[in-house]
Amino acid sequence: MNKLIIAAGAVVWRMNNLDQTEIAVIHRPKYNDWSFPKGKVDIGESVIACAHREVLEESNLDTQFGPFLGEVEYMTLDGAKKVYFWSAKVVKEYPFTPNSEVDKLEWHNIKSANKLLKPFILLRHAKAITREEWQGDDDDRPLDSLGIFQSDRLIPIYSVYKIDEVHTSDALRCFDTVNQFARKLQIKLEVNGKLSESTYKKDKDRAIDYCKDLLKEEKNVLICSHNPILPKLLNKLTKKAEVEADDEKLQPADSWVIHRVGKEIIQVDRLDAPKA
Repeated sequence: MNKLIIAAGAVVWRMNNLDQTEIAVIHRPKYNDWSFPKGKVDIGESVIACAHREVLEESNLDTQFGPFLGEVEYMTLDGAKKVYFWSAKVVKEYPFTPNSEVDKLEWHNIKSANKLLKPFILLRHAKAITREEWQGDDDDRPLDSLGIFQSDRLIPIYSVYKIDEVHTSDALRCFDTVNQFARKLQIKLEVNGKLSESTYKKDKDRAIDYCKDLLKEEKNVLICSHNPILPKLLNKLTKKAEVEADDEKLQPADSWVIHRVGKEIIQVDRLDAPKA
């Protein structure tokens, strides 16, 4: 039996000069068909990073990813294929150059309101040395070898969301999870004790109030904090929203991605940690 082929892509959209939403489709001369940009996942590559890469390679469009749309499974000559799709907004258009794989790029109108999607990400810190193995202050507990690997792999995964600001607990394991990401992409990194586990034990409202204030801002935000805090945050931030959220405990480097339009939360996606 052939192994299942895993691929990823996006439904790419933009607003034209008439304030109309347009969707990008590409033409593949090999198959003489039109499709959304998509392609196979490389070895060691995350599915969402693959989707972003394929969109850029096939359409020359840089995009900000929005909600996960779903998956499509079908048969090909090489066997069963499963394709994961996200919504993706164009942030920069580079000149399109026809090639042997994609020879045309077209835009087609759809009737839709101009809604600005903003991600708000709740990320659990990467894998750290256990409390039993660590003799010092818990806030100084560092990442282990898997955690260091995970923090490096977060860069291609979360860069697709075009993050404006990163806010992290002052615990070393949180800071080291996102520091390289913020530096690599030249993003503002805010270190705040209100997001720490030690502060949460004393006053549970401080982290919640802090994140509620951030949620009011029209920015793409990533929060890195701890497992006791993040499920409570998800519950409080989405309490009034009519969305389903997988509130199963986050493992190290897992996250919830809250998608909002203005002040309205429209969807919550879960992203698993990078695989070693």
